Amino acid sequence: MGDWPELRMSPMFNSLHRRAFALGAAIALIASAALAQSAPITVFAAASLKNALDDVDAAYTARSHAPVRAAYAASSALARQIEQGAPADAFISADSDWMDYLAQRKLIVAASRRDVLTNHLALIAPAASSVRLTIRKGFPLGKALGDGRLAIAGPEVPAGKYGRASLTSLGVMDSVKDHLATAENVRGALAFVAQSEAPLGIVYDTDAKSEPKVKIVGLFPDDSHPRIVYPAALVAASASAGAAAYLGFLQGPQASAIFQRYGFIVLPRPR
Repeated sequence: MGDWPELRMSPMFNSLHRRAFALGAAIALIASAALAQSAPITVFAAASLKNALDDVDAAYTARSHAPVRAAYAASSALARQIEQGAPADAFISADSDWMDYLAQRKLIVAASRRDVLTNHLALIAPAASSVRLTIRKGFPLGKALGDGRLAIAGPEVPAGKYGRASLTSLGVMDSVKDHLATAENVRGALAFVAQSEAPLGIVYDTDAKSEPKVKIVGLFPDDSHPRIVYPAALVAASASAGAAAYLGFLQGPQASAIFQRYGFIVLPRPR
């Protein structure tokens, strides 16, 4: 015991002490990195993506061991939540307008923004419905509704904006404007029709394909509404170490195959 003070002050002890400190610091850094890697990535995504993105997220977690936590709602609602400081790492909108809204306020990382998917707009009816319509200029949509209402997402929601633009372009908006069943988001419009609360509705065709209680009456011409696009970007306030890798995964072959299985059209990755 009497030799202990001399040992503590010896060059050998100091060398060992420095090595131990360095090793401890390295272990702490590795642990910190591992913790950051395993922290959930929070994704705010358009409601229409739910089924496909749940599978994409599961595939990403299986590959990276990083959990993904997704919140689904109307793009308009999600953008405003991000504006109000909601803790999101990535945002996937169903139109460019709401991504632009955040970009103008410098709430996304502009360099990370990419257009990932596109889609089609569909007129749907309950699966047992006998309604037959050909979607074209002046088609008798109001007559087909009868005393019922047309389910459609709200005017600020991408699907609602696309739908209203198409109805106006085709010259049938006036015949149905007083007979709309406005939903909070596109999945709400889908539910109105699936539950036979509305005889007809406007959703994306991918929504219709996910719900066996509805059928597609027809697709709206792509040139009757603004191009449907799903942009994705990192949220500027995010401190996630894995969010950038997740965003890259969205346009990789594995995620693309999943999106295509659900009926989405995958846009080419920028070169």
